[in-house]
Order: sequence, then C-alpha cells, then structure tokens
Amino acid sequence: MKISPTRWVKSSYSNPDGGNCLEWSPTSGIAIGSVPVRDSKTPQGPILTFPAHSFAIFIAGVKADAFSRHQR
Repeated sequence: MKISPTRWVKSSYSNPDGGNCLEWSPTSGIAIGSVPVRDSKTPQGPILTFPAHSFAIFIAGVKADAFSRHQR
C-alpha cells in the first residue's frame, strides 16, 4: 500500500536540535486504520505503519511514564 500523508507532525519528545526526530501523520491514520511514522531527518526514507489502536496504547504509555517521572 502506498502511503502519501499530506501533513506530518513532529513529536513533542523530539530533540529541538535536530536529532532523534520522529514525525507521524494523524489524519492518515484515520483514513487507513494505521498510523504512519517516519524519521524527520530523512523524510524521503521509509515510513513505518502501526495499527491505530496499538499506536494509541503506545502514546498512552509514553504519557503515563512522563507523568510518573514528573511526580517523582
């Protein structure tokens, strides 16, 4: 399946200096039932896709970990 997201969003956890940058396409996930993810340093490189439900669980886990670290 060819994926051509029209809008990419950089992760708020990405490094502001240009390293470790992750982008995802929120609107594409709704249309195809999976969430495209790519490395923003190589936007023409490969795109990984994750089932939308699995991606939502992953994001919830990242947020929970960030919250628990903040509470320490």
